[in-house]
Amino acid sequence: MSVEQISVFVESKPGHLARVIDGFTQANVSVRGYSASDTGDYGIVRFVVDDPDKALEVLRDMNCAATKTPVLCLRLEDNPGELARVMGVLSACNINVKYSYSLISTYICLYVKDLERAEQLLAEQPVELLAQEDLKNMSADVA
Repeated sequence: MSVEQISVFVESKPGHLARVIDGFTQANVSVRGYSASDTGDYGIVRFVVDDPDKALEVLRDMNCAATKTPVLCLRLEDNPGELARVMGVLSACNINVKYSYSLISTYICLYVKDLERAEQLLAEQPVELLAQEDLKNMSADVA
């Protein structure tokens, strides 16, 4: 059992990731999880969406280089050691995890070079900024 992941290559410049997500929004594609990584001038953004075929069509219409790949999705219990247990099972069988990320969460982490300015801008928006202490009381039920 697997789900389809969409990987898209985007230029590492302001607005390029927003353009992709806006395209999904206009096509009524819901993002269930994503991971963005910077590789210099370009980045790779991986999406798990509710309609991967439509998402791929949107990206191709935008002339974005994109691929569709099957990936495993797991639901773990919110107990210490669960992630370690799963990784241990795969490791014991000599299976390498090339990358992983979380899904279905309204909690996201963003890395930006100007953290202070981004924090000031987002503080004026209808979003909640979290502190390290907030993570101690977070339950997997809300993530």
